[in-house]
Amino acid sequence: MAAVEMTAREGVLILAEVGSVHDGSYGNAGRLIAAAAQCGADVVKFQTHIAEAETLYDAPMPPFFKGEPRFQYFQRTGFSLEQWRGLKAQCEDLGVEFVSSPFSLEAVDLLERVGASRYKIPSGEVTNLPLLTAVAATGKPVILSSGMSSWAELDQAVETIGKGRSELTILQCTSEYPCPYEQVGLNVMLEMARRYGLPVGLSDHTLTSHASIAAVTLGATVIEKHFAFSRLMYGSDAAHSLEPREFAELVRGIRAVETMLKSPVDKDRVERYGEMKLVFQKSVVSLAPIAAGQVFKPEWLGIKKPGTGLPPARLTEIIGRRAARDIPAGRPLTAEDVEWER
Repeated sequence: MAAVEMTAREGVLILAEVGSVHDGSYGNAGRLIAAAAQCGADVVKFQTHIAEAETLYDAPMPPFFKGEPRFQYFQRTGFSLEQWRGLKAQCEDLGVEFVSSPFSLEAVDLLERVGASRYKIPSGEVTNLPLLTAVAATGKPVILSSGMSSWAELDQAVETIGKGRSELTILQCTSEYPCPYEQVGLNVMLEMARRYGLPVGLSDHTLTSHASIAAVTLGATVIEKHFAFSRLMYGSDAAHSLEPREFAELVRGIRAVETMLKSPVDKDRVERYGEMKLVFQKSVVSLAPIAAGQVFKPEWLGIKKPGTGLPPARLTEIIGRRAARDIPAGRPLTAEDVEWER
């Protein structure tokens, strides 16, 4: 599987997906921002739910979270305009970008009033073309998750957002919680890059960082990963989130892979291994005393460390030639020990 060429973006954009794991607590939301920033996240991402605009009262909850009715959950965990502005300000104070996913046209309007600099479209909204049109009309960068969409649906979404001339990145995403490794779909991410000629990334729902690291090696420019204080927290996403220690390790891993990818190594620059070659490689050595003028015989020569003498590859050249001087036993041979002209 060929790696996709990395884009000009300076580094992989790492999103800590807080979502609604704050459970409606403005204080917890602020603490989550601080924790994500400390872990090295570039972006802290929330979800902007306006229950009345987004869902019917009796809409079902997802199979992985049955804690309370969906309408009530969104209503209870939502924030006011001023609270959203406060969270954005906290992000800015800590040097991370504030992003939130809108789930309705009203949410787009709200986030525009908050001053959102970027939009993330969740997988469930890929077919919501009016929402995509509204987001694209802002002209701001867009990250599009693709978890529930067919190629035809994704084609239409990309076309719709493209009409707004927004900068677009597409994330491979598998809408399973948690996602098994067999369903991550790194091949789909690569196909997206080929199909659309756009930056790609991964919204990772596995329980480890392995898929995210693999995606970066294949050219992902954006990684999104759920983030919570603890997987024991209440809420729809806590159980499949990374905890701070794990998220920090993910960030370190991604930055390490970035360094490897942008640091090509010249295999022929062997001089950097000079000392190591002397220690670990071998030389042709004398196994017995050899007098000047004697013809080198195979039984008089061996191959042993260190690598300070003629390399083993030249053993066959030495056999049958004459010694240029007296050679004691147990010494690496040098070029000066051999008469090269017969």
